[in-house]
Amino acid sequence: MILEMKVPSPGESITEVEIATWLVKDGDYVEKDQAIAEVDSDKATLELPAEASGIITLKAEEGDAVAVGQVVCHIDTDGKPSGDAPAKEEKKEEAPKAEVKKEEPKKEEAKPAPAAEKSYASGTPSPAARKILDEKNIDSASVSGTGKGGRITKDDAVNAVPSMGTPTGGNRGSERTKLSMLRRKVAERLVAAKNETAMLTTFNEVNMTPINNLRNEYKDAFKAKHGGVSLGYMSFFTKAVTRALQLFPDVNSMMDGDHKLAFDFVDVSIAVSGPKGLMVPVVRNAENLTFRGIEAEIKRLAIKARDGQITVDDMTGGTFTITNGGVFGSMLSTPIINPPQSGILGMHNIIERPIAVNGKVEIHPMMYVALSYDHRIIDGRESVGFLVAVKEALENPAELLMDNNPKKALEL
Repeated sequence: MILEMKVPSPGESITEVEIATWLVKDGDYVEKDQAIAEVDSDKATLELPAEASGIITLKAEEGDAVAVGQVVCHIDTDGKPSGDAPAKEEKKEEAPKAEVKKEEPKKEEAKPAPAAEKSYASGTPSPAARKILDEKNIDSASVSGTGKGGRITKDDAVNAVPSMGTPTGGNRGSERTKLSMLRRKVAERLVAAKNETAMLTTFNEVNMTPINNLRNEYKDAFKAKHGGVSLGYMSFFTKAVTRALQLFPDVNSMMDGDHKLAFDFVDVSIAVSGPKGLMVPVVRNAENLTFRGIEAEIKRLAIKARDGQITVDDMTGGTFTITNGGVFGSMLSTPIINPPQSGILGMHNIIERPIAVNGKVEIHPMMYVALSYDHRIIDGRESVGFLVAVKEALENPAELLMDNNPKKALEL
């Protein structure tokens, strides 16, 4: 029986996916639930499992955009896996094949390829090719035609690269690859955020000494008590953000046409760098989670993102985003809002710097923090007040985040 495998719906609002990679070859025997392909949607990369065991016939190429519900392969459920005997016969035949290969180059060398004949069409672009070359501002004389008689085709024009100047030696290779659907969607959203919002960024700095002191005192006991979950900076920042959002609820809202949509919960999106690019999984109801709960959830989502197992549901929603460019060494940046959210907090690297403390110069570990916000819905008072509230909580975590009882807050 021939089973038609169709693209399942990855989630709401997704009508099309792209075949990123086939994990099997045409004619392979596949087992039921075996991953046969990776498909990119505009939100995540997902694996496509086989619906039955049998011989697979591919009906779509890598890079093809296919609609949800479209047939991408056939599985012949009557097909059987190849036995051991045929495999052994193939191995026996490999030796004489190797001997034949040695003689093949000689035959090929003996037949040089005939020189291409020039004609009136040589170097002349087709109308479609001429339009593309004009848009790229490329002279047709610099493009080699692969069409009949040396004519420049549309594909030649599409693949043509503008001159990079006179080469002076060395390797000057280039590679042209198509962006994944996820990467294209991220690019589209980032441009939309810049063009469609009144984005503004405000900055402040945080003395990280109090947090470092707490981490140094309790991190070993925390990790031992909670099954290998580490006490990092993200839990402190998430707790500080949830507290500040309760004080300044406008930052935890978003535009919905002519209306403001406010939330009484905090779903924090955490920007994570994965093998497929930027992922933004969501920590649900972060305001109800403890330090342990936040760290465990961030660890779980980060592992899923790095392993390519993140789902659309993991990244759907979110009312506020935290991004940490400091892990890559960034000292200061202006993060871009994650639409339709209205605010994003940027963390950066920690650098020891001299600061004035009670009239004296002391060296402390300092971090710059940045809040980008949509000025259409958040005023300067709320944005600056929010960032100051985050700073206050981070510089006095024992009192403002732990109710003066660190052991209880850390569940030790």
